[in-house]
Amino acid sequence: MAGRSLCTGSLFNKFLSKNLSSPACVKLGSTWSNVEMGPPDAILGITEAFKKDSSPTKINLGVGAYRDDNGKPFVLECVKRAEQKMLQEKLDKEYAPISGTADFCLESAKLAFGENSVVIKEGRNMTVQGVSGTGSLRLGAAFFSKFYSKSKDFWIPTPSWGNHTPIFKHAGLDVKSYKYYDASTCGFDFQGAMEDISKIPEGSVIVLHACAHNPTGVDPKPEHWKEMSSLIKKRNLFPFFDMAYQGFASGDIDKDAFALRLFIEDGHEVALAQSYAKNMGLYGERAGAFTIVAGSKEEADRNMSQMKIIIRGMYSSPPIHGASIVTRVLTSPELRKLWLGEVKGMADRIITMREKLVAGLAKEGSSRNWQHITDQIGMFCFTGLKTDQVERLTKDFSIYLTKDGRISVAGVSSSNVDYLARAMHEVTK
Repeated sequence: MAGRSLCTGSLFNKFLSKNLSSPACVKLGSTWSNVEMGPPDAILGITEAFKKDSSPTKINLGVGAYRDDNGKPFVLECVKRAEQKMLQEKLDKEYAPISGTADFCLESAKLAFGENSVVIKEGRNMTVQGVSGTGSLRLGAAFFSKFYSKSKDFWIPTPSWGNHTPIFKHAGLDVKSYKYYDASTCGFDFQGAMEDISKIPEGSVIVLHACAHNPTGVDPKPEHWKEMSSLIKKRNLFPFFDMAYQGFASGDIDKDAFALRLFIEDGHEVALAQSYAKNMGLYGERAGAFTIVAGSKEEADRNMSQMKIIIRGMYSSPPIHGASIVTRVLTSPELRKLWLGEVKGMADRIITMREKLVAGLAKEGSSRNWQHITDQIGMFCFTGLKTDQVERLTKDFSIYLTKDGRISVAGVSSSNVDYLARAMHEVTK
């Protein structure tokens, strides 16, 4: 009997019949009794419901990943060729340096800030490899939580990517919000944003989506960015950019980096999280980067020394496969040219689907103004649909999207766009 639990086997059954409320059994079985059931992920829930639907016309507009015009996942040709080169090179599987490979970090910084960026020339950027965009944000959050002494307040736009709040909160930061989206126009609330930003306490961190705002698809115009940069500098706020869609938004990597580069020109020190999930289709490879632009190379070097300590205690070193793909694509003239064409092709397909959806709504006879669908940019679109209209789309037409009316335009294709337009017209009459 030595070593047997009182709560197992026949002994337990005899014991249970005598005393169902034994403190010993309660204690032995209650280690995790304080853990509550967490809420299901909203997007995953949509996908599960979609899979169970037997309708031949069903559409999944919740998934946050690019799909081709046949609704299939898309692996870029430049990625395939980069992997072929890697096989030919017979690479080993040794650990990457704590901060990631030097070439990957340099090329990521050059992609973001520009080939001839003064920041890179002066060595003022501390750039490390992160575990895609999410992991890069988490590294930044950990660094700010420990070393940014001015404030623990992180101000995010309303709405913002759903993962921003838990990422920052888990690092011990306080998450607050500023106006961004205007529901009445399905566009950017510039006046509201400027009004709120002007009241954010000095020293706070302000989170900015560099392009293709998630979830709204609403981006400030260049003139808006210029005024925002000026006000943010005046208020002594620290800009923290999340750039998950460079090239994927407009099809132009330089145009999509406009806001970030403007802030650098205006003399800001910035933080930047990058992701290659969307613009290279490397979703499962988890390739990303995190950068802090400091006032001098000496500051950047000290930041790097501390960031390495954070990474070492978090996951030791980053994965190598996705980063190796990115490095080869960005450093090979042939692969880089191919990639620029492919990322523009993905962006153009999404832009075309927006245009076809608006045209389809007009063809159905809708009297509503749907211009915001083509004014918005990137993978996501805030349609302006109300909760009850969303429910009707799902119930009557087997079209799945989030309750706030956000759709992933990547889920729209030549074969379903007319059906979607007809359904949207029906629920908005």
